[in-house]
Amino acid sequence: MSEYNHTIDTKGRLIIPAKFRDTLGQEFVVSKGMDGCLFVYANGDWNAFEQKLTSLPLINKEARQFARFFLAGAAQVELDKQGRILLPAHLREFAGLDKDIVLVGVGSRVEIWSKEKWDTISEDADMDDITAAMEGLGLTI
Repeated sequence: MSEYNHTIDTKGRLIIPAKFRDTLGQEFVVSKGMDGCLFVYANGDWNAFEQKLTSLPLINKEARQFARFFLAGAAQVELDKQGRILLPAHLREFAGLDKDIVLVGVGSRVEIWSKEKWDTISEDADMDDITAAMEGLGLTI
């Protein structure tokens, strides 16, 4: 959990907050995420997710597309001595990462957002409607 504001340098390097580094370890996986962000998984969590994706039925077109979306662009990254990772260009481009970045802890993953996108989705969220939808899924507060 938590939210951190950082910047990405011109070489595509991003500092991972110490709190997230403790959970993610020295090496972890970054993939395309939903809503235009990147998803970051510790290796164990990624392996569990990957197993779910690869167990989807190959005869289902949406299942194949869903698995491709996450698996084709995923990258194994490693922390350098300064606690930074090098984000591959294709992932930076996908998420529109230019300079100002927001890292958000969301359960078993970290999300990496451009600050502009993060501010937009945070401002546009209608929590009353979202709460009603979550109640429909069985989640109550």
